[in-house]
Amino acid sequence: MAEALPLPALHASHGGCWLRDGAGNTRGVGKGDAIVAAADTPLLLLNAPLVASRLGYPDLSGLDLLELFAFIHPARFVVPTPKGLAHAIDLPEPAGDDGVPLLLQQAAEALLACCADPAWQAREGAWSALQNLIRLRWPWAPLLTPRLPRPDKAERWLFARLPEWDEAPERPQPAQVQIDPEAVAARLAQLTGSGAEARPAQRAYAAEAAHVFAPRRHEALPHLLLAQAGTGIGKTLGYLAPASLWAEQSGGTVWVSTYTKALQRQLRRESRRAWAERRADGSLPVVVRKGRENYLCLLNLEDALQGGFSGRAAIMAQLVARWAAYSQDGDMIGGDLPGWLGTLFRQRGIAALTDRRGECVYAGCPHYRKCFIERAARASAQADLVIANHALVMVNAARGRDAAQRPTRIVFDEGHHVFEAADSTFAAALTGAETIELRRWVIGPERGAKGRRRGLSARLADVASYDEAGGKAIAAARHAAEALPGDGWLQRLNENAASGPLEELLAAVRACVYARDESGGQEAGYGLETEAAQLDGAFIERAGAAQAALAELRIPLIRLGLRLEAIMAEPPDWLDGPGRARIEGARHSLAWRIDLLAAWEALLERLGGPADPEYVDWLAVERGDAREFDVGIHRRWLDPMKPFAKVVLEPAHGVMLTSATLKDADDWDAAVTRSGAPSLGLAPRLSSFDSPFDYAAQAEVLIVTDVPKGDVSALAGAYGRLIEASRGGALGLFTAIRRLRAVHGRIADRLARGGLPLYAQHVDPIDTGTLVDIFRDDPHASLLGTDALRDGVDVPGHSLRLVVMEQVPWPKPSILHRARRLAGGGSAYDDRIIRARLAQAFGRLIRSREDHGHFVILSSAFPSRLLSAFPPGTPVTRLSLDEALQRVSAGAYGKPATTESLP
Repeated sequence: MAEALPLPALHASHGGCWLRDGAGNTRGVGKGDAIVAAADTPLLLLNAPLVASRLGYPDLSGLDLLELFAFIHPARFVVPTPKGLAHAIDLPEPAGDDGVPLLLQQAAEALLACCADPAWQAREGAWSALQNLIRLRWPWAPLLTPRLPRPDKAERWLFARLPEWDEAPERPQPAQVQIDPEAVAARLAQLTGSGAEARPAQRAYAAEAAHVFAPRRHEALPHLLLAQAGTGIGKTLGYLAPASLWAEQSGGTVWVSTYTKALQRQLRRESRRAWAERRADGSLPVVVRKGRENYLCLLNLEDALQGGFSGRAAIMAQLVARWAAYSQDGDMIGGDLPGWLGTLFRQRGIAALTDRRGECVYAGCPHYRKCFIERAARASAQADLVIANHALVMVNAARGRDAAQRPTRIVFDEGHHVFEAADSTFAAALTGAETIELRRWVIGPERGAKGRRRGLSARLADVASYDEAGGKAIAAARHAAEALPGDGWLQRLNENAASGPLEELLAAVRACVYARDESGGQEAGYGLETEAAQLDGAFIERAGAAQAALAELRIPLIRLGLRLEAIMAEPPDWLDGPGRARIEGARHSLAWRIDLLAAWEALLERLGGPADPEYVDWLAVERGDAREFDVGIHRRWLDPMKPFAKVVLEPAHGVMLTSATLKDADDWDAAVTRSGAPSLGLAPRLSSFDSPFDYAAQAEVLIVTDVPKGDVSALAGAYGRLIEASRGGALGLFTAIRRLRAVHGRIADRLARGGLPLYAQHVDPIDTGTLVDIFRDDPHASLLGTDALRDGVDVPGHSLRLVVMEQVPWPKPSILHRARRLAGGGSAYDDRIIRARLAQAFGRLIRSREDHGHFVILSSAFPSRLLSAFPPGTPVTRLSLDEALQRVSAGAYGKPATTESLP
């Protein structure tokens, strides 16, 4: 048996609590005894916040194995469960919950023993980090100190070890090439491998994808392909085959855009078949790009390490510093930073270490040449393939500072999400949270506030001293920004003590929303909204005053931008390369904030006049967990694909939208409309490839007709019995967080006692990506979630064999939805949305030829017109819950039912 650290260990699940003492005795204990034991002495734990939630004791702390793992193995993946930890460090998997405390003792000893192992790859920097953690009284420090001797020579600090990025010449425009179809087929065969199963549909799909890489025939009219590819076609390699050929022959860059981080990770793995890890010169042919807010900011980290964080947050910063030294790219959100690390510290410390809006000083930062964000941006300009997300592609197209960052050959995978990504990207929101962010960018932090955020005066002090007009513009902008809401604005609104024209407008918005609310208090804790119409004179006056205040700010910012332009055109002697880069960065930041102010002014100007048919405007009070967190005025395009077409499609040469759920059954009309093609008068190329799976034999849709709508107890009973019938492996999808929590609270303990662990979004203190990792790793586990899991989960195999939806996923009846429903055909518009959601949810079930499972909908009134959401040939049966349980338990996929079967 592996050696065990002789310290007490505690494990708590929904099935009970087990305590093992240092002498090796394990016993079951109640929650009260477990809490007393944890208070008396530090215990070995795995995921302290999760254990605390199981015990109902939020102040629980101890020796968390995950923290030790993050110190010993930074940037290494581990599923944060007993099974996952055992596999990660090559220990026997515990047979049951009562064996977990022993595993914790063994794992602690194994991890500590790494310090003496000559092969330990993360030794560099560990001793120095430990000295800081000793001062912070990290619970693991006393155990590590005797095991980690001082190195013979002084260790370099993190910021000295990180490599610098190099400047590279601008790439020439790509050559105009026509890809040979036979070459595409040959490249696809090379990528799939010699022993791979022949897939004629994948070969045809690759040939279709090649069309978007042909030379463009007309200005502002790209080649546009809409390609629906059912699950199992192999679309990733299908479009990477022509993409890699085109990049190789033309010297250009292809951008592949996704909606989920899971697909980005998959694409990174698949791309290694087409491109080497590095080129001969050391540069990266494939780069993953995300928004700035995803990456570690080294200046934020330095501030945190030097006292900006205190208590537990300071310990987290030290562990992040350990990770930063070994990270592949500094991506903190979905990259190689463990998703569970931030949740261990029960706060948003991770977000505080990323590049928050408006605070980057670009070349003024001492770590600029080592910045992860700048390295990724420069690498992408030289890459053959850039893997990005929909929002970043759209933002880069709209705000790109140079041609190298504006994509011209784009594949939008998960193309059914392009509409909602455009909807968010091209929206305008004049809210308290947005305006206070702008105030801080201009003025800097409020008096007494912590942090290094600096205003324009501090960031451009040299410009102000050198250029009198620029200095005056900065001063005028700073004065005008005083009219924006400051700290405590929401409390002042609640106390009827608004200060300044913007706060007075937000107070009027809040009063109007509550005055028009017709929920009768039934929606307490949820957001409220009302149309931005029929507003009284006093409201319009406040809007006019706020509009004037915004114009007062925009004008000096425009003047400052012109002065910076002039300085760049005729640079003074003191302006060196880093200074030029800093001013260029400031110009970029100014430009998009000027655009933001202009959008806000246009929004306010419309309030007193006739409605603009292009937009939908409304007032809202945002609430969550029974508290208000924002108030404001919102504007969305009625059709966000109009700006998408202008900004993204028009400059592009070739664009492909692909997904398993692009079209509605056999109807392409909605997909074409939602591609932006009509705005350019463009007729896209349309292609469809059916899934190779035998859905008639592999899956069945069960519509349960006897679970009363609105009866939470009955709903919970149905979920519990279905999960027991399938012996786990269930993904439960909810349309409301409140019902999800209610169901989880009623069934989690019972299922755990039967050896069926149940996890849930919005309940367990674990990030969504880690929840999916846990679910994937344990075929007996089940997971409850909301929209984020409906099409962001890729769990092939036995771990996912049952999908349960609590009801038909009707669209939320918001003001925006009502307007689009009216313009899109009424109930037919709703039906298209519902069918797409059902198709996306069903797509979670069958991911390979070996997968089998049931898709269950707990709805007594499921409309037959929605059945076309499911693949042709999929058996659909209406039946009682008892009959559904029999079929799920028997694993009867597609076999004849004894009740009514639907065509």
